[in-house]
Amino acid sequence: MGLSEDIDRIALQERELRLPRLDARTAWELGALLKAMAEERSLSLVADVRRFGQPLFYAALEGTTPDNAEWVRRKSNVVARFHRSSYGFGLNLRMKNTTLLERYGLPVADYAADGGAFPLHVAGAGIVGSVTVSGLPQRSDHELVVEALCTLLGRDYADLKLGPESA
Repeated sequence: MGLSEDIDRIALQERELRLPRLDARTAWELGALLKAMAEERSLSLVADVRRFGQPLFYAALEGTTPDNAEWVRRKSNVVARFHRSSYGFGLNLRMKNTTLLERYGLPVADYAADGGAFPLHVAGAGIVGSVTVSGLPQRSDHELVVEALCTLLGRDYADLKLGPESA
């Protein structure tokens, strides 16, 4: 799948994956789902679900390091600032041949336009938080989050997943 096809598919994911609400219970269910998926697949990752300014779920699995927590923070900052998935935003920057620093003056110490953070859009309220994973290659981080959201919302992941990565 090419860059523009991935960008279009991610925009579709962002439009389609909307929560009816984001409360502590919903955040816990989503986070626990990510944790269970990771454990089932023997993945080392950090999972974070938050309303902006308020962490609601956090898990660091065996094999992760404090650096994964930093990636979570930096990727979720991109979602908080731009209300877009960190992967989709990063692909858009790549397509325009620019960076967060060049285009927006944002330091890499605080922002990472790499895959793994996804906006939590609540019907009737807008984007109020993010779900973030760190520990896998960026495309896999992104897709794990999308798969978990599909499962939580009762959506067919096959309908929304990214196509095969082009070489």
